[in-house]
Amino acid sequence: METVPNAESFDLFARISHSRTADEVVRQIELLLLEGVLRDGDRLPGERELSKRLDVSRPILREALKELETRGLLVSHHGGGTYVADLIGQVFSKPVVELIARHQRATSDYLEYRRELEGITAELAARRATQFDREMLTRILASMRQAHEKGDFEEELAADVELHNAIGECAHNIVLLHTLRACYRLLAQGIFFHRHLVFSSEHSREQLLSQHEAICAAIIRGDGALAKSAAQTHIDYISAAIREAERSGEWQRISQLRMQQRGLTD
Repeated sequence: METVPNAESFDLFARISHSRTADEVVRQIELLLLEGVLRDGDRLPGERELSKRLDVSRPILREALKELETRGLLVSHHGGGTYVADLIGQVFSKPVVELIARHQRATSDYLEYRRELEGITAELAARRATQFDREMLTRILASMRQAHEKGDFEEELAADVELHNAIGECAHNIVLLHTLRACYRLLAQGIFFHRHLVFSSEHSREQLLSQHEAICAAIIRGDGALAKSAAQTHIDYISAAIREAERSGEWQRISQLRMQQRGLTD
């Protein structure tokens, strides 16, 4: 069995042991961004602390941070620290997002895309997940169960997105990771459909929880084929739930118009 070191023994920012230049600092922070370790909005340690942890002078650190800011990877707030920029928001430009939001066809295309993407991601996660990854999935799933049992709708939705992000991290593929995060950002913003439609009934929530458990169980077991099938079944269920919700909503609208036409409304 794989041995898990104490997480506290790791330092996010490793000491630079060779040429202590701004380029080396830039490279280390770039990799943390690329690998998804640092996320949008994360705050970097203060200048004194960070220079100490990287073992570089403060002028070198300032030069590196300035370059990363110029390239739009970091943002600095006067007197408020340095933060990771909104990298995900830049994957889909604002005009494209607004265009997608105006056309219903995008919803089915989005789910079709996610079905294939999440199938591949779950399969890779099952093959590549480390013990740390499996522990992360277990903890997020436990939070999701707890929110479900409490009936905390919003907390369960948040855990849903966090779990899918974590599965993306378990796949250890940088392009997949950032593509999925962009997809989930649009989902959280309600660009394609309102997630409350899918969570509208207790039965739906039970089904979704069961599906998430199945995906995680397959990944933790290391069964790639089963993980892929479970992930795609999950998206198929969401697609069907959305179609049903939209159809019911349309029927409701038509019924109301008929009543109005017959003068049967108050």
